[in-house]
Amino acid sequence: MSSLVQSVDWLAIAPPTLAAVVGLVVLVADLFIGEEKKAVLGWVSVAGLAASALMLLPLRDGDRATFCLTGDAHACSYTADRFTLVIQFLVLGGALLAALLSVTALKDANKDLPEGEFWFLLLSSAAGAALLPASRDLATLIVALEVASLPAFALVGIKRGDKKSSEAALKFFLSSVTATAVSLMGVSFVYATTGSLYLTQIADKIQHVDGQFHTLAQAGVVLTLVGFAFKTAAVPFHFWVPDTYVGAPLPIAAYLSVVGKAVGFSGLILVTVVALPSYGDVWGPALAALAAFTMTVGNVGALRQQATRAYSAVRLLAWSSVGQAGYLLVPIAAAAYSKDAEKAIGSTVAYALMYAVVNLGAFAVAALVARTSPLNRISDYRGLYARSPLSALILGFFLLCLAGLPPGIIGLFAKVTVFAAAVDAGLGWLAVVMAVNVVIALFYYLQWTTLLFRAPEGESEKHRVPAPLTAAIALTAVLGIALSGAPQLALRFSATGLF
Repeated sequence: MSSLVQSVDWLAIAPPTLAAVVGLVVLVADLFIGEEKKAVLGWVSVAGLAASALMLLPLRDGDRATFCLTGDAHACSYTADRFTLVIQFLVLGGALLAALLSVTALKDANKDLPEGEFWFLLLSSAAGAALLPASRDLATLIVALEVASLPAFALVGIKRGDKKSSEAALKFFLSSVTATAVSLMGVSFVYATTGSLYLTQIADKIQHVDGQFHTLAQAGVVLTLVGFAFKTAAVPFHFWVPDTYVGAPLPIAAYLSVVGKAVGFSGLILVTVVALPSYGDVWGPALAALAAFTMTVGNVGALRQQATRAYSAVRLLAWSSVGQAGYLLVPIAAAAYSKDAEKAIGSTVAYALMYAVVNLGAFAVAALVARTSPLNRISDYRGLYARSPLSALILGFFLLCLAGLPPGIIGLFAKVTVFAAAVDAGLGWLAVVMAVNVVIALFYYLQWTTLLFRAPEGESEKHRVPAPLTAAIALTAVLGIALSGAPQLALRFSATGLF
């Protein structure tokens, strides 16, 4: 008789587990540490995230799975394959950089942000985000999505006495909860038609659904995708992004722009390509249309930002992130039509890696400027080269990467890779829409870049850059330059191994 007690592969689950444990340690330690020593919590959190990322190294040699059905070794709830490790690296690396930005932000906030709660929420969200790409059943997938999301709501509204922050958190929460409810209904429809929550079993059983349940299965597919479309900030589920990024502490806006997207896209890939490949005729056209609308609305929204408007720099990055989400959706849609779905998904992962590095870097420089210009207008960046030459050069490099122009070779390489995925899948119309949007994006990225090197309007004052902020800017700059020198590394590293 087979045992019903499942063995646990502790090494496989170590990265998200370690982040969660450190979060609990920080929360308990906060009760016993005096106000003057609260900064220690930040460095413990940074160390915890670094250790979680390092725990990925022993897993790189082969696939590991745990929490499997005793009667079916291929039906597992947690799998640490190549795809999982790449996304976990992106998530934990992004959270680590956001934590470095947060160390400075909390110090500057002068006790307006509760440190113990902040670090606990950030680590909890990072643990959920790291769990999601490893999830191989719909129940674990939804739980991981919520573990990543719920602390993020609190982080957005954590500024004490800030109405803008509270309003952003409420909008983020209500829209996300609605999307999750719709997604749960979709999961229940898929379960009703297949009798399983495991992705590999769903992929097999949904092909043999009785004719009378076919419409129910299609509805389940569409509804399940809604929650993940919200997380990716795809149009029309994007409306929360600008206000949320402006209302949140800047490091949390950076965290959401990268880690939040990684969560959404990894979930979307698992649901579509792994669980529902036979329903490509349903989700393929839907994602292609979403990609076209998302990149267009995002880039037009960024184009309309006025340089003198309060928080216009953050708003531009927010709308830009919506546009970038459209590019990220293109290869996933292409996977429905392509003969090589793994290659198409690899294009999305490679683009996500590039976007994570340069977008976090742009937010890091924005955090530096916000220390002296709290309203963070685009006009505040005029003459940045005169005040801080290295910061201006780095931000200019990041903006050119996002635009896809040399010397930001990694940005150009990523866009060409995504463009090729659309063409190879026969989605020529989507490639044309993408090309038009790249041209639109060039205008606002170059406009901001040229502003950095114009003569300043007033006196140029040089300011000391705190060490954690310096480390975040330097790390993203080094990674961006290295990937621009050898862009093929991003594609090689992002080979998914999902199939």
